[in-house]
Amino acid sequence: MIDEKLLAYLEEFISEKRMRRFNDILSHRTNYITVAVEDVYQMHNTSAVIRSCESFGIQQAHLIEGKYGQRLDEEIAMGAQKWVDVKRYKNSKEVVDVLRNKGYKIVATSPHADSSLLQDYELDGKMALFFGTENKGLSDYVLENSDAFLKIPMVGFTESLNISVSAAIILQHLTAKLKSSNFDWKLTPSEMMEKRLDWTKKSIKSIDDILIRYHADN
Repeated sequence: MIDEKLLAYLEEFISEKRMRRFNDILSHRTNYITVAVEDVYQMHNTSAVIRSCESFGIQQAHLIEGKYGQRLDEEIAMGAQKWVDVKRYKNSKEVVDVLRNKGYKIVATSPHADSSLLQDYELDGKMALFFGTENKGLSDYVLENSDAFLKIPMVGFTESLNISVSAAIILQHLTAKLKSSNFDWKLTPSEMMEKRLDWTKKSIKSIDDILIRYHADN
């Protein structure tokens, strides 16, 4: 349960303009589409994907960091990691199991698989888009356990795009399609309130001291 009294108290420390901004942005956020990034080597690529998630309203991103450790650079992400829920995993099986248990279709992005072209892909439920490492793409495990495959149509000599570019193109297309659909894609009221509380806390410099005072008085 969200502590609505705490939220109301903390919102006294931020401007009305910022509160309106939070509500406006949250009205465009979704958990209907989520993103998983598998063992990307270049730190700037992971960070750029998180920026794309934030820009196109994807609230959750899942980072598989079994091979190379943490791959998120806060400077490259330009603060996007503050507003996107980034969840970390040690292996691909773990994240596939978690997302499938939450009702997500596992969608592998791959130029080589028997993939649906992006413009032909039909939304039919919650989906988790998986993006693979720079050179080899997605692991065999993810490819073998995917429910669908998706690729960006290309007409040049180059067979693939940079992962961050691919993520941006796919997310822009699919989120636009989602928002024009009849799917119930928005955050629930409780999810929105949870993020309001989270974002409000992140917007207050002396939040630790303020929380101590609040809990002492309540």
